[in-house]
Amino acid sequence: MADQISDPMTDDLTGEAVVDVGPVAHGGHCVARLDGQVVFVRHALPGERVRIAITERTKSFLRADAVEVLEAAPGRVEAPCAYAGPGRCGGCDFQHVDPAVQRELLRDVVLEQLRRLAGITWDLEVEAVSPDALGWRTRVQFAVDPDGRPGLRRHRSHEIIPVDRCLIAHPDLPRVLDTSWDDDAVEAIVSSTGDRLLVTDASISDEVEARVDGVVARDGTVRGGRGAVTERVGATDFRVSGSGFWQVHPAAASTLVAAVLEGAAVSPGQTVLDLYAGVGLFTAFLADEVGDHGTVLSVESDPGGSRDARRNLHDLPQVRLVAETVERALRQRLLGGTADVVVLDPPRTGAKKAVQGIVDLAPRRIVYVACDPAALARDLASFAARGYELTSLRAFALFPMTHHVECVAVLEPAASRQG
Repeated sequence: MADQISDPMTDDLTGEAVVDVGPVAHGGHCVARLDGQVVFVRHALPGERVRIAITERTKSFLRADAVEVLEAAPGRVEAPCAYAGPGRCGGCDFQHVDPAVQRELLRDVVLEQLRRLAGITWDLEVEAVSPDALGWRTRVQFAVDPDGRPGLRRHRSHEIIPVDRCLIAHPDLPRVLDTSWDDDAVEAIVSSTGDRLLVTDASISDEVEARVDGVVARDGTVRGGRGAVTERVGATDFRVSGSGFWQVHPAAASTLVAAVLEGAAVSPGQTVLDLYAGVGLFTAFLADEVGDHGTVLSVESDPGGSRDARRNLHDLPQVRLVAETVERALRQRLLGGTADVVVLDPPRTGAKKAVQGIVDLAPRRIVYVACDPAALARDLASFAARGYELTSLRAFALFPMTHHVECVAVLEPAASRQG
């Protein structure tokens, strides 16, 4: 191996080496080995030979950037963004990868997590939701450096890289990058109906305020104009206040609603739980499925999300809102003793503490929306230990150029499959 550093555990992080790159791993990097030690390499592709620069070391592994490609793999392209690459913006992981190959990498990560953490062998394709890999992100939080220049952070760093353009940002976002800011962060939002919002504590000039429909402080206080945007899915509108959670890809909400409804296969008159329900996206459409004689219990603990859900769902008498954590609502039996279907969309950390409570309700079907394949795999293993098996899995490329992937898994009681 050429140009190998003599001691990969040295405090000098400027050492370089040549490595052969192995498989993709969860987190936007690939795995290589240097003197028998694992190296997580960014800006590389499986099958490549690259020169790496060590960026971080621990007792068990190294982190590195591919600073020179000696043998390229199929699928490598020139990054369209001038700020992508070693030592630059850390917002994107796969600017150097053809979008179709990005989806192959995401598939490999999902399947590897299922095998390793849940003992599940599966197959799937990661589905594209748009032909465009750029210009999709409708909510972007920019950091601001001490000189007031907005930008994005380096990978695993607090250092801010000033930028004059973000290629994955939606073109209709409020203009942020041509202005100096006296706060350390500013979030720009554009909704599917064209509402434009800024979330920041910075001073706002009349010129900047005229560009947007509202300005909201980071604590949620409305500083001017509207304090919320309207998101539209089909013919249904949803209010989302300030920095409240909403999917950032324009096609995400409709894609996930369709996948959840297909997986849930709800019948009129049934009882459905929508856990970690946010502003009520899935609840609204599940309510249509259960009809006037069914029930949807929509559980959300975030105060802002709960307030928005009340406004979004007030005209649906079959919906009952529960402003409580999922875990406490299950533990205190606030959701009744049984449910026909449970839909859950937990945070990135997963739903470990809710698994037993969900199983205790004996649903005939569980639909799990997951933004992290590792957390999903761990929770699938927990459900399997309690008698629920994976029967369907779809994955969607809702975050092009990044390592993030959204999955929709369907689980059913193992005994029902055998009968």
